[in-house]
Formats: sequence, C-alpha cells, structure tokens
Amino acid sequence: MTDEFRTHDGLTLRYWSWSRNPDRALPPVVLLHGFAVHARLNWEGPGTVEALVARGRRVYALDARGHGESDRPHDDTFYGESLMARDVRLLIDRTGADRVHLAGYSMGAVVALLAAADDARVSRLVVGGIGAGAVEVGGLDTRAMPPELVSAALTAEDAADAPERTRGFRVLADVSGADRLALAAQIRAVHRDALPLDRITVPTLVLAGAGDPLATRPEVLASAIAGAELTVLPGDHLTAVRDPGFAEAIASFLARD
Repeated sequence: MTDEFRTHDGLTLRYWSWSRNPDRALPPVVLLHGFAVHARLNWEGPGTVEALVARGRRVYALDARGHGESDRPHDDTFYGESLMARDVRLLIDRTGADRVHLAGYSMGAVVALLAAADDARVSRLVVGGIGAGAVEVGGLDTRAMPPELVSAALTAEDAADAPERTRGFRVLADVSGADRLALAAQIRAVHRDALPLDRITVPTLVLAGAGDPLATRPEVLASAIAGAELTVLPGDHLTAVRDPGFAEAIASFLARD
C-alpha cells in the first residue's frame, strides 16, 4: 500500500506500508532509507520488510524528500536531516500509534537519531551504516565523502568526469533512477552539527558492515548512546544491507519490545 502527506514547507512525500496478519499489540516499525536510494530499494529488496512482516509487524517506509517518489526540489533550503526528522514525525502521526520502532540506514540513520532524540513515541531504535562520524563530525562521515566532491560527481555532465573518489555515488544515483540535482542539494545541506546523542535513552542497536568506509569505528557511536548494542556484519556500505544477518538483526532486536 502507498500513500502520501504534505510537509510543513509544502512538499508531498510518498510512503509505503506493509502488513500481514499484524499483531496490533506491537508498535509499528518505521524505516528510513539511505542517500541516493529509496524506501523499497533499501528495505524491501534486501528482505528487511519481509523479515518484519513475517513477525507480525506493521511496517512503514518513507521516500525522503529528494528521493524516490517524493517531491524532489533542487533548492538547498528544502534539505538537511533536521528537516527530514520533522517529516518523520509527520509520518508517525499518520500511523496513529502512541509508540513506534524506528530504523534508519546511512542518511536515514542520522535522521532517525534526530527524530528519536525529540519524539517520545520512538521506543526502540536501530541505526545502520554510520559509525564514529556521527559522533565526531555530526552525521554522515564527511571525511570519507566530502560533500563538495559528492556534489561535483552528481552534477557532472558525464559520469566519467565525476571525481574518482566519489564516483560511486554518481553510479548509485544513475542505477536507482534518482534526481541527481536533488541529491546534490541534499548533500550540500548535510547535517554538520553535533547530534543530541545524550538525549537518546531508548534501547538502540548500531549496525555496521565490517568493510564500510562510511561506518568506521562503530563502537564509538555505540559507546556514545546509553546502553546501545553493536552488531558488525560482513560487507561494505552497499552490500551489508543484503547480508542475511542484516534483516535478521533488525527484526530480532525490535522483537524484544
């Protein structure tokens, strides 16, 4: 099932929902995808949605502003993870639930941290694809993915002209059919302030691929969140989500509450 809502600044965002014999006593799960992909590619294709639905969960996944089937303006002022966290609160409103479980990957993990710090309805949290950068630079690790180089890769006339260091983001955007100018606007507005990790008090799981250059030293992030658990899986930033242990780790952790 798919539906949409309007944001406080006038954008229309698309979201997806799945369930099969849901247990109404369990909180719904809200999933937030990573940069340059979309909800179904990040969560449905690799099997995370199925792993959750099979356990009786209602699942919601948002196409973030600038991504997928949501509005994709090219103006930087419409972007940044803080605005995306406001969008998440609107989606939680749409679920009608007084508590939800929240999981985010990469960009979506930064959004999930911001949302969980400010919304008491989030009662359990999973963040994947980020590591020490979330503590040391305030979000996605811009030391590994300099925003100016990612923007240059996305706006180059030809993929061959993109900076080699960030060419993978251009390839990913092209493969996923993304709006490259919208993605460039988001990366220029990427979150750079300190994250309010001290305000996250709910049970939290940090997930990272062992070879993920954007999630190095994930134990630094886990240590910065009170009581957080850490699971390291095989794979890098793109392949870890397809490891069978990824969906299982999320579904099992969220099944505890």
